[in-house]
Order: sequence, then structure tokens, then C-alpha cells
Amino acid sequence: MNREELKELIQGIVVTTPTPFDDDLKLDLARTTDIVRWWVEQGLGRKGAPLKMAAAGGEGPDMTGGEWEHLLRTTVNAAGPDAVVMAAIQPKSTYHSIEDAKKAQDLGIIGLQVDLPFFHHPNQDDYVRYFTDLSDAIDIGIMIYNTHWFGAPSITPETMARLKDAEHVVAVKWAAPSDEEFDRMTEFASDFNVINNSLNYVRCHQLGGRGNISATAHANSAHDFKIWQLLEDHKYDEAQAYLDEFINTVWNPWTDASSKKSGGYRLLKAFMYAIGKPVGQTRLPTLPIEDDEIEDLKERLRKVDWPVVD
Repeated sequence: MNREELKELIQGIVVTTPTPFDDDLKLDLARTTDIVRWWVEQGLGRKGAPLKMAAAGGEGPDMTGGEWEHLLRTTVNAAGPDAVVMAAIQPKSTYHSIEDAKKAQDLGIIGLQVDLPFFHHPNQDDYVRYFTDLSDAIDIGIMIYNTHWFGAPSITPETMARLKDAEHVVAVKWAAPSDEEFDRMTEFASDFNVINNSLNYVRCHQLGGRGNISATAHANSAHDFKIWQLLEDHKYDEAQAYLDEFINTVWNPWTDASSKKSGGYRLLKAFMYAIGKPVGQTRLPTLPIEDDEIEDLKERLRKVDWPVVD
């Protein structure tokens, strides 16, 4: 597919999905099949709402290569032939990134989330070479993940301009070191889908952004579809008020308390427990989610009218 076709698919609500594990913290493919089918029933895994597998929130960096392939194959099969499924590949050399990208493409993945190659201490020229070489090797989409917080320089608008001829670079998962740098997304938003990866939902959309990374849609797609529709309707005050209520009532207090016990991506799986569709615990060293934490989350979610199980 060409860039414009891929941009139509990789936009809107980009859903970060948790990976199901069994009681021994091994990959649970039967549960994966069940939960992927449920996600599709909720309107996910389609144009404008791609499922994103094996990202950091899905514990992708903690998987073996074999587990990663099994997860992608199972997800694509469960989602069906018309589904839109993305996958994250981990930061490696160009050679190994191309290998992983081709494997994902062969398994039916439509787009990739690709970190900056931060282990290589890259400069802007390295970014151009890395993403151009990757684009030339595949036929599916690339969403650049601007992971500047790992010590690599933030990708610049000038570098994005140099990637305009990399046909399969279609989106940027965008957060920036400062508000001023964030706003420079206007310099490339007409060429690439800018997918917000911060709390600046409204600001990003006002500046031409075309989507949000979601850590909630996997548990309650209606929540994220409402936010996106408000943004698309330019009801920015209403969207901000709705977001503020959720962030202040649920997200900030729960994650603040959780982080004092353990790090990792506990909230994604805690959401699934709260709605009655558990997908197991996270792998160590992240500690398991405790019953009292789940009960606290349920109580907070009830206050914002989420479908919580008793």
C-alpha cells in the first residue's frame, strides 16, 4: 500500500493492548484469541482504530522472538481478514529491524511502531538512514515512536521533511521535550499522521494531529470513541472537560499509588480485571496487581460511569 492508503488506516484511536499471560506468566494464546475477538466486537481493529500489539504496554520487550511471532499470528487470525493490526518492533540495528519488520508483514501486520534506534546513540542523519532503509524494505506502514526520553535526540521537523520520500513512513507517535517543540508538529502534520502520545489531546488535534495513543480503549472503547468524536467535531472544551474528569478521578491517583508499589504497565491489565475480562498479571520485576488495588480502581471507574463488574 502507498502512504495515503496507510494513513487512512493508522489514525484515530491507536489501541495499546495488554498481552494475556496464564498463571505461570506464559503466553496464553487461547485467551488472546478470545480477547481479540471481543476487541473486534467493540469496534477495534479496524480503520481508524488499529490494535497495537507487543508494545511496551503489552510487554513486548519482555517477550522472546518466538512469543512475539505467536502473539502476532494469533491476533491476526482471531481479528479476521479485514482487521487492522499493528505491532511494535524493538530498537535494534537496521539489519535486525528489517528482519523483524518482514516477519511482521508476513504474519499479516499492517503497520509497525518503531522506536528511535536509541541504543546506537543516533544523530538526525542516522534517523534518516534508518527509517528510509526500513521503509524501502517493506510494504506496510511505519509509525515512528519519538522515544527521546531514552537519551536519543528528539526527531526534528527538518528530519521529518527529509523522510517525505520514505513511502512507508506514514505516522509519528508524538511527544516532545518541551511545549515549544511539541507545537512544531505543524511543520510536518500535513505529510504524516501525528498520533498524540501525551495528555495534549486537544492541542495536538488543534495543530493537525490525526490520532491518539490509547491505554484505555482495550477496556472501554466507548470512552475513546467519545473523546475522538468530540475532537473531530471541534468540541474542544467538552473534550478537555471529559478528559480532565477521567485523569483526575482515575488515571492520576491510581497510577501514582501504583507506581509506589511497582513500575511497569500495571494499569492496562488492572483495567481488564475491573471490567471482568482479566488477561493475567505482568511479568516480573513488575509486581502483581493486588485485590485492594483492583477494588480501588473499580470504585474510581464507577465515578466516571465505566462498565465495572461487581
